[in-house]
Amino acid sequence: MEEIIKISTQTIAQFIEFLSAIIIAYSSLKAVIQYFKDSFSKAAGYLPDTNIRLSLGKSLAIALELLLGADILKTAIAPTWTEIGQLAAIATLRTALNYFLERELKESKEKQNEK
Repeated sequence: MEEIIKISTQTIAQFIEFLSAIIIAYSSLKAVIQYFKDSFSKAAGYLPDTNIRLSLGKSLAIALELLLGADILKTAIAPTWTEIGQLAAIATLRTALNYFLERELKESKEKQNEK
């Protein structure tokens, strides 16, 4: 029974990682397309629209949260001390990335609302 739970948990974690990769790929492609559309429609010296960055940032934040959840699932069943240490390091890095990303998004949104 424990082996079935472990395999199921690993499969779910891999599926969540796959979803995260799809989110990152889709939002990156969408941002690049929007950037080029905006670049060709505006005058020279144009800076990209803040909405592109906000949209991409939100998607990356969601993907980071999903990846953290997948990592937790991977180590949920009978983890070793090495796996626990790796999870702690990964969780710390992803949480810090997400914190600074969300802070940047908040500041960008506030600047956009001021205009």
